[in-house]
Amino acid sequence: MSTVRQLRRPAIGVVVNPVAGIGGPAGLVGSDGDAVQREAVARGAHARAADRAAVALAVLADAHPGLEVLTAGGALGEDAVRAAGLLARVVYTPDASRATAGDDTMRAVAACAADGAGLVLFAGGDGTARDAASGAPPEVALLGIPAGVKMYSGCFAVSPAAAGAIAADWQSSGGLSTREAEVLDLDEALLRAGRPDPRLFALARVPASRERTQARKAPTPTSEADAVRLAAAGAVAAMQPGVRYLLGPGGTLAAVSRELGIQGTPLGVDIVQDGALIARDVSEKQALSAIAGHPAKAVVTVIGGQGFLLGRGNQQLSPAVVDAIGPDPLLVVATEQKLLDLSGRPLLVDTGDPRIDERLAGHLRVITGPSSSSIYPVSAASAATTEGAHTCV
Repeated sequence: MSTVRQLRRPAIGVVVNPVAGIGGPAGLVGSDGDAVQREAVARGAHARAADRAAVALAVLADAHPGLEVLTAGGALGEDAVRAAGLLARVVYTPDASRATAGDDTMRAVAACAADGAGLVLFAGGDGTARDAASGAPPEVALLGIPAGVKMYSGCFAVSPAAAGAIAADWQSSGGLSTREAEVLDLDEALLRAGRPDPRLFALARVPASRERTQARKAPTPTSEADAVRLAAAGAVAAMQPGVRYLLGPGGTLAAVSRELGIQGTPLGVDIVQDGALIARDVSEKQALSAIAGHPAKAVVTVIGGQGFLLGRGNQQLSPAVVDAIGPDPLLVVATEQKLLDLSGRPLLVDTGDPRIDERLAGHLRVITGPSSSSIYPVSAASAATTEGAHTCV
C-alpha cells in the first residue's frame, strides 16, 4: 500500500466542496445532507472550505504567479482560484438550477483529469475525498485541503498551507512521486449515534510528501482499554474546582466522562464543572457563551496515528473558543502508547487561525495516568510548508 511511483502530468486541478465543514462548529459531527446544512446555518455556522482553499492557493500563487489551474465553475473552485490571483480554466460547470452535490465533485475531478490534470486538489473532508476518488482515474493524484469535519483518510495534507506547498512543488518539478493512501468514510447517522465505523472506500494516489501529508486515523486497540481508563483517571484528578472543562470528542474523552460518572456525548463537546455536567453537545457559539466570565480549559486527546489535537473532528473548539479560554487553554490526555506510536513526531494543531496555532506550538504536558505525564512537542500544522517539518504519516 506504500508503493511509490512517479507521475509526470504537471497540470493542477482544484475542486472545492462549498458546504464542507459547516457542521463542525455547529456540533453536528458532519456536513452531509441538506437538513444538516440548514441546521448548521441556523446555529450560526458557515462553511469554511473556500477560506481553507484560499490559504492553499495563496501558497501556490506565491510560488507560481499567474499559473493556469483547471477547475469547476463558481463556488466549486473558480471563485477560490481567481481570488488567489491564479488563472481559472473552467472545465466543468454545475447545474445552476440545483444546489451542488457529491456528484458534482466527482464530475469536476473527472473533467480536470480529462483536460490533463496530474494532481487535483480538493477542499473538503472524508465525504469529499470519497467523491473525488470516484472521479479520479488511476493515473491522477489527489490531495485533500483539510476543510471538513471528518478527515480520517490518508489523502489529506496536514494543513491548507501544506497542500499549497505540495502543489507548488508538483508544478516546479513537473510531477512528483506518489504513494497509495486509504480513502475512508463513515455513515454520519451512525457517527451521531456514537458508533464511528470508518470503512475503506478506495485507494488513491497522493504526492509522497512525508513532511506534509497525514496518516489515516488509527483506532485505539482493545488491549489499551486499561491504559485509556488510567489516562482518563489522571485527567479527572487534574481538574480544578470552579473551572469549566470542555470535553472534546473521542474514546479517551468518553472514558473521562465515565470517570466523572456523567453521560457524555461521544462525538460532541460537553462542558463540566466540579464533576457535574452543565452543558451537553455544545456548538461553538454555545461554548463561547458558557465560558464567558469563567475560568475554562479544553480537554482534548491525541488522534491515533495522526497526532492532531485540534482541527480534526472537534471544530467546536474553534480559534475563538481557544482564544477566549486564555493563555493556557488545553488539558491533553492520551495513553503513553499513542505518544510512542508517533515515533517522536510532534503533536499537531490546525485550528484555521495561524496566530492561535503558533501560540499553541512548543511543548505541553500530556496526562497519561493518575500520577504520570509526558512533556511532548506541539507544532502548528502550517509549519509543514517548510522543508524538514514533521507530520504523521
